[in-house]
Amino acid sequence: MPQIPEQIHELTVGQLSARSGAAVSALHFYESKGLIGSRRTAGNQRRYSRDTLRRVAFVRAAQRVGIPLATIRDALAELPEGRTPTREDWAHLSEAWRSELDERIKQLSRLRDHLTDCIGCGCLSLETCVLSNPDDVFGEKQSGSRLMAERRPASQQQRKHSGKQQREREPEGSC
Repeated sequence: MPQIPEQIHELTVGQLSARSGAAVSALHFYESKGLIGSRRTAGNQRRYSRDTLRRVAFVRAAQRVGIPLATIRDALAELPEGRTPTREDWAHLSEAWRSELDERIKQLSRLRDHLTDCIGCGCLSLETCVLSNPDDVFGEKQSGSRLMAERRPASQQQRKHSGKQQREREPEGSC
């Protein structure tokens, strides 16, 4: 890992990428989502303050446990600008995310435990399918995969209808 002298207080996007392990494109994406910030030089090049390294590490750690970027952005917005997230910051935020993660673990465990049932069915049309109809919340209306039918925008339905009318008007054997 390249070392950056302490007297350098700003990093180029390449230096930030090399030090953080995040691709340059990921850093640009994080910036576009408001997770990190930079300033522009007279030559329009990005420069990141050194604390951005910790922010990128924070973002990547939160992503690894499944926290959505919008939630991460909101958490980082609570920190004073230019301050590096501390161990205490991470502890406070991770505690707030714990219940959300517990719920995801519960859902994934249910999926894992019932995956064989679904594969055995093959068509996802069981009346009480644990994947397409968890806890049978739709069971009184309809069953199975019919609940997942895609709805086409009105413009697509109109084109489909027009195409059908056109085919009905074409003489037999025409191309």
